Amino acid sequence: MMGASIGFVVLLVLGAPIAFVIGITGFLHLLGTGEFHLLPAMTQRMYSNVDSFTLLAIPFFILAGELMNTSGITTKLIGFSRCLIGYVRGGIGYVNVVVAVFLGAIVGSANAEAAIRGSMMVPEMEKDGYDRDFSSALTATSSIIGPIHPPSLIFIIYGVAASTSIGALFLAGIIPALLIAIAHMVVVYFYVRKKGAVLKKHPFPTLKEFGRSFYEAIPALLIPLIILGGIYSGLFTPTESGAIACFVALIVGFFVYRTLTIADLPKILLQTGLITASITFIIATSNILGWSLAIEQLPQKIAQVMLAISDSPIVILLLINVLLLIVGMFLDITAALLILVPVLLPVVTSIGVDPVHFGLIISINLALGLVTPPVGVVLFVTSNVTKVPLQPLVKACIPFFISILVTLLVVTYVPELSLFLPRMAGLIGP
Repeated sequence: MMGASIGFVVLLVLGAPIAFVIGITGFLHLLGTGEFHLLPAMTQRMYSNVDSFTLLAIPFFILAGELMNTSGITTKLIGFSRCLIGYVRGGIGYVNVVVAVFLGAIVGSANAEAAIRGSMMVPEMEKDGYDRDFSSALTATSSIIGPIHPPSLIFIIYGVAASTSIGALFLAGIIPALLIAIAHMVVVYFYVRKKGAVLKKHPFPTLKEFGRSFYEAIPALLIPLIILGGIYSGLFTPTESGAIACFVALIVGFFVYRTLTIADLPKILLQTGLITASITFIIATSNILGWSLAIEQLPQKIAQVMLAISDSPIVILLLINVLLLIVGMFLDITAALLILVPVLLPVVTSIGVDPVHFGLIISINLALGLVTPPVGVVLFVTSNVTKVPLQPLVKACIPFFISILVTLLVVTYVPELSLFLPRMAGLIGP
C-alpha cells in the first residue's frame, strides 16, 4: 500500500496524465497485495468498466453541448436575462449569474461556461462600472453551477460508480444549483451596495422588447425542458436523452438560429471525441485501482476508522467534506469520483445518508475544486480569457468561495433540499 501511495504522489508531481497515474497506482497496489495471478485480468477489468449503456450518455451530452455552444445561443440567453433583471442598478452582475444557470442547463461544462461568459459577460460588466477582477471572479465561480445543474456529466459518472438512479440525481441537482446561484447574487448585492454610485442602471424593458427577447430565447430554453421532460415522463432514458439533445441542438443550430454550418461539424466531432476519450480512459483505468482496493477491503477499513472517531453523522459528514475539498484541489473530478465513491459510499450509507444526497455532497465539493488553486482549471481558463492575473483573480474569488461553502453546508445538513424533487417524482423512497 505504501509503495502504491508513493507511486501515486510521484506520478502526480511529475505531471503524468491522470489516467496513467490511476492505472499505474492500481497496478502497483495489486502487486503489493501479492495476488499475482490476478494481473492478467487487468485488461478485462478495464474493458468491463466502460462496457456500459449508461456511459453512452457522456459522448452524447458532450456533443450536444458543443453543438449548442457553436450555435451561439449565449447571446439569446443574455438578451433574455437582461430583460428579466438587467434593469436594476448593477443588474448586469445578476444577469451573469442567471446566464450561468441557463447555460448550466444547456452546456453543462464549467470550462465551457467560463470561456463563453468570460469573453461576453466580463466586458459588459466593465462597461456598467464593475471591476474586472470582481467580474472575472463572479464568472469563474458561478461556472460550477454547470456541473451541478442537470443534465450533468458528474451525475452520470457518480450514478454509474454508485449504482444510483441518474434521473434521481438530475432532479436532486436543481435546488442546490439554484442555491449556489442565489449565494452568488447575495455577494453581488453587497458589491452593488458598496459601489452603487458608479454602476449603471438600464431602463426597464418595454413589453415589445421583453416579448422579442423571450421569443428568441425559446428554442434555447426548450432544450433542457425536452431533455428532462422526456426522462421523467418515461419517454426515454437519461442515455437516450443525450441523443435527443444532439438532435434538438442540430435542429436549433441549423434551422432556427441558422448559425451552425456543415463546416463546423468536423471540429465539433473532433472535440467531442477527444473529451470523450480522455474521460473514458480515466474510467477504464480507475477500475484497476478500485478493484485492488476492494481486494484489501480498504473501504470497510476506512469506514471503521471514521466510525471509531465518531458515530455522529454531523461529525462524519464534516470530515468527509474537508477530505473532499482537499482532494478536489488536486484531482480531476472524474478521477476523484471513481476513486472516492467506492471508498466513501459505504461510510455514509452506514450512518443513514441517502446515496442520491451524497451524490450532491461529493459533486459540489469536487466542482469547487475547479475554481480553487493549485489545479483549479476554471481559474486558468477565466484568467486566460479575461487577462486577469491568477493572484488577483483568486483574491477576488474569496467572497464567492465563502458563499459556496455556506451553501455546501446547508445542502449537507438539510438533505431534503436534494431529495425533495426525486421523492416527488417517485424516483426514490420516502
